[in-house]
Amino acid sequence: MAGPVPAISLRKASGAGLSGVAGTNPAMTEPIAMPPDLYFFLSLAVKMAVTAGFVVAATVAAERAGPLIGGLVASLPLGAGPVYVFLALDHGADFIGQSAIGSLAINTVNVIFALTYARLAQKHSLPVSLLLSLLVWFALALVANEIDWTPLSAGLLNLLVLPPCILLVRPLRHVPIPPVRTYWYDLALRAGLVALLVGVTVTLSYSIGPAASGILAVFPIILISVILILHRRVGGRATAAVMANAVVGLVGFAGACLMLHYTAGPLGAGIASALARGVSQAWSVNGMSWAGASRARGCAWIPFA
Repeated sequence: MAGPVPAISLRKASGAGLSGVAGTNPAMTEPIAMPPDLYFFLSLAVKMAVTAGFVVAATVAAERAGPLIGGLVASLPLGAGPVYVFLALDHGADFIGQSAIGSLAINTVNVIFALTYARLAQKHSLPVSLLLSLLVWFALALVANEIDWTPLSAGLLNLLVLPPCILLVRPLRHVPIPPVRTYWYDLALRAGLVALLVGVTVTLSYSIGPAASGILAVFPIILISVILILHRRVGGRATAAVMANAVVGLVGFAGACLMLHYTAGPLGAGIASALARGVSQAWSVNGMSWAGASRARGCAWIPFA
């Protein structure tokens, strides 16, 4: 079992509230205990289902709404957001505050993942581009997991990595991309992958601690799903343009991680999460004018983490 989970007690309906009444059978008032393992996995299934529904709703809204609303919805951290909500429910505000530092450090790895794919996809197939990019991600993530990150060191890492990566993807961002029809199985793939991420992270969080949980929380599952959906339909260069623009969007996610870290303890998980989402959305709003011009030219823009 992943960790200690309190058992749930239910009283038999026929005996509830009858304790002490003459003629009542004491056995009928004894609690019915739900096994901790069963309670854990039932709650985990609910969390995964809620996450899947959220991702499907957000994806549909981003595609059907106008440019501003669609961009705001797309800018939400669709992968990390639900994970952090459930980590807060299970472990509290201090846990997610510490986890945010691991996420901040691994944000640079996600940037390098998107950059690597964008470069490889110019000339290589989907399997080659994606598999090599994932190998880079896992190699760098293993190194990052061995380092005891602080807000200063993780922040400095982002300052060192993000600017050159943005410059390297700049020539790849302006590629025309045709309209892409979304099928039900595209949404199912994306929702299923994110639900799996929630299940794995929440289950392991009891044993791996906040830092490693923060790394798992921002595994680039949404970016991977975008690659799997788009590469075969619009080609490597157009999909690479989407990833190149995602590099720019991840700047806002770095700010969101810092906001979550510094506010989770003093303000609580709910307010801290809202402020972190606000930072990410503010970055996207700031880029809306550029995004509108890009879409007018038929270019790809995905400003989310």
